[in-house]
Amino acid sequence: MKYIFVTGGVVSSLGKGIVTSSLGAILRGRGYRVTAIKVDPYINLDAGTMRPYEHGEVFVTADGAETDLDIGHYERFLDLDLSRKNNITTGQVYKAVIERERKGEYLSQTVQVIPHVTDEIKRRIREVAAEQEAEIAIVEIGGTVGDIESLPFLEAIRQFQFDEPAENTLYIHLTLVPYLRTSEEFKTKPTQHSVATLRGVGIQPDAIVLRSEKEPPEEVRRKVALFTNVRPEAVFSSYDVKDIYEVPLVLEEQGLGKLVEKKLGLEPVFPNLGIWTDAVRVLREPEDVVTVGVAGKYVKMPDAYLSLLEALKHGGIKNRVRVEVKWIDAEGLIEGDLSEAFQGVDAILVPGGFGIRGIEGKIRAVQYAREQKIPYLGICLGLQVATIEFARHVAGLEAANSTEFDPYTPHPVIDLMPEQLEVEGMGGTMRLGDWPMQIRPGTLLERVYGGARTVHERHRHRYEVNPAYVELLTQAGLVVSGVTPGMQGRGTGLVEAIELEGHPFFLALQSHPEFKSRPMRPSPPFAAFVAAALDHKRAHRVLAAGEAADAREA
Repeated sequence: MKYIFVTGGVVSSLGKGIVTSSLGAILRGRGYRVTAIKVDPYINLDAGTMRPYEHGEVFVTADGAETDLDIGHYERFLDLDLSRKNNITTGQVYKAVIERERKGEYLSQTVQVIPHVTDEIKRRIREVAAEQEAEIAIVEIGGTVGDIESLPFLEAIRQFQFDEPAENTLYIHLTLVPYLRTSEEFKTKPTQHSVATLRGVGIQPDAIVLRSEKEPPEEVRRKVALFTNVRPEAVFSSYDVKDIYEVPLVLEEQGLGKLVEKKLGLEPVFPNLGIWTDAVRVLREPEDVVTVGVAGKYVKMPDAYLSLLEALKHGGIKNRVRVEVKWIDAEGLIEGDLSEAFQGVDAILVPGGFGIRGIEGKIRAVQYAREQKIPYLGICLGLQVATIEFARHVAGLEAANSTEFDPYTPHPVIDLMPEQLEVEGMGGTMRLGDWPMQIRPGTLLERVYGGARTVHERHRHRYEVNPAYVELLTQAGLVVSGVTPGMQGRGTGLVEAIELEGHPFFLALQSHPEFKSRPMRPSPPFAAFVAAALDHKRAHRVLAAGEAADAREA
């Protein structure tokens, strides 16, 4: 087993997750079995209860873990389904150590950070790598070197260099190199201090990746090498690119893959990075461009919808087009003319979310998409507001709502799932992870999934379409095209997908298919949605050309 440890310095949010994922893609392109592990120093057991505005998206794994968004990057770049064990937090580690102490497993010992906490960290890293039969495990340490929270994890990975043969460990440090426009120079002093701090805890990096606005010149790399005790050929640059899928190509071109081969004693291999070359080519030179209006409540923090944005991008790659997103604050849709808000969009998407803020705006967005025949895709909450809108304006159920937003609504078309009634805690208690969806034949959903009758998608919700209203809604014209099979006492089963007949593309899912979307395997609903947006744009382009011709004749 080979271990690569990625640390970060100077500031947080530098892009360690992208560098880790890109390195994984480079090694996967060489044919190695790779896994990636994210260490988060926060005391939370998982990311499930964190605010999206503060921490970004909560990514859900197939086995139902609510994890850091970097796990999503790993899955997309490595094309792997990772598990809850791939995200290690301080809370998990200390909880396990305390439980062992209570069981008497440390009897007669004074339980300390070293060796008990550090041993638990190392045990978890090794366990994940072994269970997933990886040849190389890439471990990203969250936060910034110098943070007090990270010290136990840095000590644990320091010990790996003595627990393992020299050729089995590699340390990479990602650090910021600011560019001062006033003096037109790169400043390396923060990097020097960051590496000094890392060396102060006993870790000498084997390679340094400089995060910068633009590619630094050779003299900057040589200066960093001189002051950090790293050879110049082991200093790389991760500068700003137009799209994150360029990063594996940039780092491979600079020789990162070859350095890893040399340091870890791997056989030199020419990598197959064709998927990234093709993706970048489409993103740079698309055959067309479509605009998707995303009506959400976290629009000031795009990372809250990270997987969704990437799934749209993947759908664009599949259709050889670039997808541009127009952010639309749902709160601003509650009143006023929607035609202005949605001007220039080729499709409308309502994503997931929690809480009442912006709900009425999202309902109006659904109504606008339904009435104006604009392609619509609803995700999780996007299905629930679509059901509410249909119940109010088509089925005649005035004041229909979700009990999440109005506990006293006369028509609770969306209600708390029965199994949630006895739940008291908030963390890890929703319907999470992969669940099957049985597809109704002859529907748009069946065409989207290529004729499949049962598929699995990931979930994260507490509320569902109220089974008591399904028959009434379907009689009014709502098509329930997907259900969870085998649900006892639910009649047709939990509603997983709805659509409308006579609409060019109207599809909403209770699941989050964006979590399974990859550049090489786009999510079927997102790929079909982008295709529908392209059709809509082209149809309107033809219509506009016809109207212009008629005007000229007149």
